[in-house]
Amino acid sequence: MSAIGVSYAGADKAGGQKLSYSPDVKLVRVMCSGRVDPQFVLQTFREGADGVLVLGCHPGDCHYRTGNIKALRRFRMLQKTLAQFGIDPARLRLDWVAAGESERFQKVAREMAEAVQALGPLALAGQVETGVA
Repeated sequence: MSAIGVSYAGADKAGGQKLSYSPDVKLVRVMCSGRVDPQFVLQTFREGADGVLVLGCHPGDCHYRTGNIKALRRFRMLQKTLAQFGIDPARLRLDWVAAGESERFQKVAREMAEAVQALGPLALAGQVETGVA
């Protein structure tokens, strides 16, 4: 599973406090959740991720004013797109975690890891053409 977003500080603080979360979580740092291009998410699935968690600042708290609102619009569009590709939209989650919310990061990462584990591996081999998704 990949976690994409600006809650890197929350993840870093969780690590500093020795709060455990799934070792299957791979962090990808971006400057703002609004900068998470839908193609990043699709590429992450193509490269073998079973789930993607996008984390951003709480609404109204975005350093870039409306980045998290842009992320929310993209998330809704991506859920529909994933369904069209035969990917359960539950494999994608958007949530809000502030930099100081290490325990919240741990909780959200654990919930997503459990949800993805319950869904099982995502089998896309030979089903998604690189030029299409």
